Amino acid sequence: MATPIDAQQEGPTARQQAVLDAVLGLMVEKGDHLTMTAVARRASCSKETLYKWFGDRDGLLTATVQWQASKVRAGNYDRQTLNALGLRDSLTRFAANWLGVISSSTSVALNRIAISQAGSHAGNLGAIVLANGRFAIGERLKPVLDAGREAGLLAYDDTETAFRSFLGLVGRDVQIRLLLGDALTLGQAEIERDAERATEQFLTLYGTAKNDPGLDKTNA
Repeated sequence: MATPIDAQQEGPTARQQAVLDAVLGLMVEKGDHLTMTAVARRASCSKETLYKWFGDRDGLLTATVQWQASKVRAGNYDRQTLNALGLRDSLTRFAANWLGVISSSTSVALNRIAISQAGSHAGNLGAIVLANGRFAIGERLKPVLDAGREAGLLAYDDTETAFRSFLGLVGRDVQIRLLLGDALTLGQAEIERDAERATEQFLTLYGTAKNDPGLDKTNA
């Protein structure tokens, strides 16, 4: 499979982003019936351009998953001066971003197709979503957790276990309910409230006495 986007680029160009958004839109509308022809038509570009940019259908799907996952970011922080407020803010921002992404109609459609293909062995989207979604997002947040441990703000033995605990607190049963067709709608205010609650619960489980915002009023 060809590399979906030139490794020298920081990410997709604005024109490529429009193509990837077109893919997500088609998945919501048509499910697994996605063709390069349909994408080219929706994105108003040629199939030759799609093959040049993404290599093949799997390359296009990989880039689409990467584009969707790129929307999940932790807040900015300085590893050398990370304090309780900075850690809390980074975790809360990550939680809100991730919850917003997984509850979107595009992610629900993408994950439904991935699950269907994984069960029937009809395609590679399941593996693509794991590698470029869940696992890539884990590698994005784990450095924040490790920085918190190095700063004495968190206490845990295994980073992966701590990460999975945080993800579970944030996601709860939201994703599975949406995948099964529950008409659950999360507004931005509710997402932010849930993100703050999950972060507070995580810090109760893994935070140290040093992780008290009242002890440090400066920003990281």
